Amino acid sequence: MYASLRKRFRRRDFLSMADFDREEIEGLLLFAAELKEAKKRGEAHTFCAGKSLAMIFQKPSTRTRVSFEVAMFDLGGYALYLNAHDLQLGRGESLEDTGRVLSRYVDGCVIRTYRQEELEEFAQVATVPVINGLTDWEHPCQILADFLTIWQSKGRLAGLKLAYVGDGNNICHSLLLGCPQVGISIHVATPARYAPHPLVVERAKKLAKDTEVEVGEDPVQAVKGADVVVTDVWVSMGQEDEAELKRTVFAPYQVNAALVAHARPDYIFLHCLPAHRGEEVAAEVIDGPHSLVWEEAENRLHAQKALLSLLL
Repeated sequence: MYASLRKRFRRRDFLSMADFDREEIEGLLLFAAELKEAKKRGEAHTFCAGKSLAMIFQKPSTRTRVSFEVAMFDLGGYALYLNAHDLQLGRGESLEDTGRVLSRYVDGCVIRTYRQEELEEFAQVATVPVINGLTDWEHPCQILADFLTIWQSKGRLAGLKLAYVGDGNNICHSLLLGCPQVGISIHVATPARYAPHPLVVERAKKLAKDTEVEVGEDPVQAVKGADVVVTDVWVSMGQEDEAELKRTVFAPYQVNAALVAHARPDYIFLHCLPAHRGEEVAAEVIDGPHSLVWEEAENRLHAQKALLSLLL
């Protein structure tokens, strides 16, 4: 499996969930599951031996930083954490120049930044694979972990219904672009002023062949009959000045027992974390029997190990 997949993935960028097609995503998930089992058995899998990964972080991180660092260690490689304040970026050097230089030193780059445009500008000049570690527009690595979690819980992806309730943010965007790729119908419920970007919704509907892509304001309608219920924080990094307004506007969108009662009896709950209990999700849901958030967080490691093994 590894050899055939690597021919398709090698030296490509991963900037968006739309970068990979259904066959590629499913192949990557199967490989991630193999790596997960191998790690449990204590088997070495050094697909990145002798390789290095630069990680440029302009935003704080727990799961993204730790999962990528451990992934490279497990794969026999080396991860170099680069806080933007420790680089010449903090003194005005452009991302493009940084990309040109780092491409001469390392085998790949992960970037966690504010603007998708910055990521894309970096990737245009870099001569090594570039991975989106989170931008204001998308968080595709998280969605790979989500899909791995759903698949391992439900035994399939195609034919399921996923409900996303909350802010139409980067997680929402990546789910909208990713779900149609793997045959999952996605129903989004957000307040009108915080809806996902129309361009993302339009592209998601073009990607949808045998699935539904619905965006509205009614959380009950979105969750009705859902196999998977997903939410995210209401106030993302850099939006602290909107905190009080957003908490008021989003109050009807809390994922609580009353809302998930409309989902299928065997639904699963996902959240990319960090979570704010009592805001976007009630403790009874995130800490309840349907929650797979800790498995989801672990799967960041395994999905990214597969990604790194194939791209670098």
